[in-house]
Amino acid sequence: MLFEALAALQNLEPVAALRASRWAYPLVNTAHIVGLALLFGAILPLDLRLLGAWRDVPLPQLSRALLPVAMAGLALAAASGLMMFAVSATKYAATPVFLLKLALIAAAVANALLLRLSRHWTLARVPELDHPPAARLKLAAGLSLALWLAVILCGRFIAYLA
Repeated sequence: MLFEALAALQNLEPVAALRASRWAYPLVNTAHIVGLALLFGAILPLDLRLLGAWRDVPLPQLSRALLPVAMAGLALAAASGLMMFAVSATKYAATPVFLLKLALIAAAVANALLLRLSRHWTLARVPELDHPPAARLKLAAGLSLALWLAVILCGRFIAYLA
């Protein structure tokens, strides 16, 4: 049943047009790369700050400036990634590295959400704290960097293994 749904997806008229176009697919691929650049380009300094770099830069201001960039990058990468997936849905769904990439994205997004929720919960329960315990922040930041780098690596591998 899943195979039939994926086959139907890749046979939709807009997807077939994307697949057949000389310019559309490379533009969607470029949008995917731009989305990843925005996402990782914003996540990297945030995670490095959580790991102890640039201690003189206030985390709340850095976060306010970079989180919207990261979220826009994630949205662009997800939308363009879905479009690229639809072109060869049955092939990608059968590729282990693609499935690993999806699992890593889910883990990276969950890590970011848990960090955000943890920070809000800690501030609400213990207002005198300006951040959750440093060890937990460093673990989340290191995990974030590792997960997003693994997502990028898997994405590159898909081009050669699918």
